[in-house]
Amino acid sequence: MQAQRHRSGTGFTALHLVQPVDGGVARVVLDLVGAQVGAGVRVAVACPAEGPLAEAAGRRGAEVHVWRAGRSPGPGLLDEVRQAGRLVELIRPDLLHAHSAKAGLAGRLAVRGRVPTVFQPHAWSFEAVGGVTGRLARHWERWAVRWTDRVVCVSEAERRTGERAGIHASWSVVHNGVDVGRFAGSYGSAYSAAARASLPLLAALEPTAPVVVCVGRLCRQKGQDILLRAWQPVVRQVPQARLVLVGDGPDADELRATAPPSVLFAGAVPDTAPWYRAADLVVLPSRWEGMAVAPLEAMASGRPVVLSDVDGARESLPPGRETLCLTPPEDPPALAAAVSTLLRDGSLRETIGRQGRQHVLSTYDVRQTAQAIADVYREVAAVPRPERREPIPQ
Repeated sequence: MQAQRHRSGTGFTALHLVQPVDGGVARVVLDLVGAQVGAGVRVAVACPAEGPLAEAAGRRGAEVHVWRAGRSPGPGLLDEVRQAGRLVELIRPDLLHAHSAKAGLAGRLAVRGRVPTVFQPHAWSFEAVGGVTGRLARHWERWAVRWTDRVVCVSEAERRTGERAGIHASWSVVHNGVDVGRFAGSYGSAYSAAARASLPLLAALEPTAPVVVCVGRLCRQKGQDILLRAWQPVVRQVPQARLVLVGDGPDADELRATAPPSVLFAGAVPDTAPWYRAADLVVLPSRWEGMAVAPLEAMASGRPVVLSDVDGARESLPPGRETLCLTPPEDPPALAAAVSTLLRDGSLRETIGRQGRQHVLSTYDVRQTAQAIADVYREVAAVPRPERREPIPQ
């Protein structure tokens, strides 16, 4: 049975095609969906039924359609492309917005230019793999530009990475944004103690114990294994310190097996905001990113961050804080030194936390992101569409 088609106040329908994604990308999509619904756009989200995205998108006012898709290409790709094509025929969007590599692959193969198409990689897939697979991913992205009206990157660094890979696209850079009201917080031991008291995992800690929090999917990309290698030198200098890994993922068992007692595992959580408020310092030692969302959320909460110097990290920090808050990727000694320095200086942490919050308020408010995406949609949808002879796969 087909869903009844209706028009919104703006007369515009956007279809977001989303593969299984980590929490950061899911929050980006949800914030964008909420802003678009609030602006009167008819928003449809096609995503797997599993995971929090489908239910949360429905609560934000989107039409939710099940797209049975995996995270990576595989034997089911042809069926995923056909499903995407049927959803496009059903929803009849004015624009397709494909999020991350797999949705970008299936969505562009499904419509092949018949519908205005925006692709947002949220970090390039070819950075995650090497060898033949990496070369194939680069080749595909170069080829797929012919069916892509706009590639939206979340940082200038991500765009430059795409250009270096030989992708000659029509680009827009739209930084990630966060709901600054949701992550509002105050800095200081009293506020952190109150937040810890609300979290059973941390409630028994000594009030003076420094807490470092890492929020992210437990996987190679996010680099928690690097952080564990850096953690022992930190504890030698700050013996009371505790590290909390917030999230779940394919590397969870291996990380638990190698972690010392001073590392705590929170698992997947419904809301990351209390964990930021409970932290003295937030660390994300990623191997690659486009622009990570967790550091923006941490700074919106008034917490200082230490990041690996991957795409988007420099752009996310307040100006002048690169020396203290950035470390080379995959460098445990440098990461340990940066974390230890900030854990030993409470007044410096507080100063950086306040600067970070002001920086996010002025630069990374999700309302600014939504407006910039709306401008991209208008530009893309206004371009006359040439006749297309390629049918949408059924």
